[in-house]
Amino acid sequence: MRLVKIGIASVNSTVGAVRANTDRCIALARAMAAEDVTLAVFPEQVIGGYPTEDLIQWHGFVDSQRRELERFAAETAGLPTVLALGLTVGVGGDLFNCAALVHRGRIVGFTPKEKLPTYNIFYEARTFSRGTPYLELDAGGVFCGDRLYTFDFGTIGLEICEDIWSPDGPMRRRCYSGAEIICNLSASPFRAGVPSTRREMIATRAADNQATVVYANLVGGNDGLVFDGGGLVNQNGRPMLDAPRWRQGYAATVVDLDRTTRGRREASTWRSDLEEFRRTGQRAVPVVREAGSTADRASLKYPAPPRGTTFFLPSAAPPSASPRDELLDDFFEGAALGVADYYRKIGAFRGIGIALSGGRDSALSLMVAWRALGVLAPDLEGDDLRAEIGRKLTTFYMPTRYSSDATQGAAAQLAHDLGARFSVEPIEEAFDREVDATTSMLGGEATITELTRQNVQARIRGTRMWNWSNSSGALFLQTGNMSEKALGYTTVGGDLEGAFSVIANLPKTVVNALLERLSRRFGFKGLAQTLGTMPGPELAENQSGEAELMPYEILDACLYLYGAEKLTRDEISLALPSLFPDHDPEQLRGYAEKFVLLFSRAIFKWVQAPLAVHLGTLDLDRERALQLPVVQRTEWEAHLPTPPAITPPPRSAGIDPKP
Repeated sequence: MRLVKIGIASVNSTVGAVRANTDRCIALARAMAAEDVTLAVFPEQVIGGYPTEDLIQWHGFVDSQRRELERFAAETAGLPTVLALGLTVGVGGDLFNCAALVHRGRIVGFTPKEKLPTYNIFYEARTFSRGTPYLELDAGGVFCGDRLYTFDFGTIGLEICEDIWSPDGPMRRRCYSGAEIICNLSASPFRAGVPSTRREMIATRAADNQATVVYANLVGGNDGLVFDGGGLVNQNGRPMLDAPRWRQGYAATVVDLDRTTRGRREASTWRSDLEEFRRTGQRAVPVVREAGSTADRASLKYPAPPRGTTFFLPSAAPPSASPRDELLDDFFEGAALGVADYYRKIGAFRGIGIALSGGRDSALSLMVAWRALGVLAPDLEGDDLRAEIGRKLTTFYMPTRYSSDATQGAAAQLAHDLGARFSVEPIEEAFDREVDATTSMLGGEATITELTRQNVQARIRGTRMWNWSNSSGALFLQTGNMSEKALGYTTVGGDLEGAFSVIANLPKTVVNALLERLSRRFGFKGLAQTLGTMPGPELAENQSGEAELMPYEILDACLYLYGAEKLTRDEISLALPSLFPDHDPEQLRGYAEKFVLLFSRAIFKWVQAPLAVHLGTLDLDRERALQLPVVQRTEWEAHLPTPPAITPPPRSAGIDPKP
């Protein structure tokens, strides 16, 4: 047996907080060394934080990461554990996203990332240079390039995040050159479905390359991105460790590297591919032998299967939550961590405030804020946590003549359930004053529209929240959902306002499903009351969002088909009948045309929205996933004449009059 204990560290780093980030790494390195961890792997860009965006163009920021790495090496010099962690390294005119290898106080080498993503939320090729096969550079006296390292326990190779997502990444040539352990340092944001995709992909890479793959992921929120942490160890296709997600810390497991060797000898296909690699004259990656001794492995025990299992059968564990519920729980944890870290890392806020309408969107936003405060105070529970929430979380219900007793009751009940402060602040008089003022400004040349009357209410609420936030120092959370944002069913200067957006990248159907899930989990009366109200903004009598837009299931289908699948209006019209066979195809065609027109006209609105937590595979943050021009027409739609004008819905917390 050749037993090796592998540790994975999930670190909640802050962009630019190089000293604090390094301190966290040092503490985790010491803790793992105390448990005889042989090899410890930290996340990508953990010293500088991720994503750095254009901050990386300041040479002082890059230089500070090297200084902190040297401090990390010095302060871990007495540890026998081999340590891998990520940072930016400058070499001449290049900036590389690197994995650094550190052992016994020495920076052994840097391995640059080769696959730089420039899609969806990633922009690395804009600022970083790519590593290349067999690269050899000098980074201030430290080797920087393509190299493997042999220690007294085995041979390791380093790579970073996207390198593992490509089947043509560096892992193959490094394994053919002798690497037994591949350490992948990642900063992989949470997206819907990505945890299971990661597990499957890493298992595939480990099996294809007959290697032990170690994957460490960043945790925490930075701007709108949320990293779910955790990590995986997979040996030759067999899962060995699935580290806890959504928290900072470390996990470790023992593997027998002789099993990796045996797997290579038994896998005739792998050996045939290796022979082809050699026969075609491809170069092997250089291997450097490191002399320093590593952690004592004499006390390590053979990795037996978990209690209750055998080598041939899995345990008869009780069933876990359904995949649907697991995803909804991930959305909840991801949104909460995003809000908590936005609050904590900026350091400018003394509380959180929400305009609570009694509707679904603000109720879910309040639940997320409640959970976020729990994340910020992990040592509190029970009455102590409730008291902290009472100090930090404030809600306001601001009614007009159109507000219902049902929504006020739901809002008050949910605030009470969570321990948040609740205040009723009527805006009826201000509403009348603003209508009169607008009428005066029009000077008889035009008449105030019904749409404006609705927007006035939303804008008064937005202004009051900003004024309260300015004086209280609280974080004002915007509460709108993705579906209504996509069609401009929101008011600039009103309900589109806030310092940070909680659910702006969750479609309305997901909002409803998540509220139902949270109601089952926590049993709060206020959630049940909220789910019993009619969805609508209450800016006019008996207002229904679905009546003014379209059924939310159809709206969200259009959003997915147009925004994610990039279908044209005609193609959406053809696809919808198969998704909604009980609806009239002509009515569905009308919904498709309405969606595309309103979507393109609403872009000028949603680019003004606050930064939002990124949770799905699509979002409407223009600087992130879906970058669309504000000024555009839809004449490019395939083989269609210019569509007839569509009258905007008769309200707008919704749609402002267009020029």
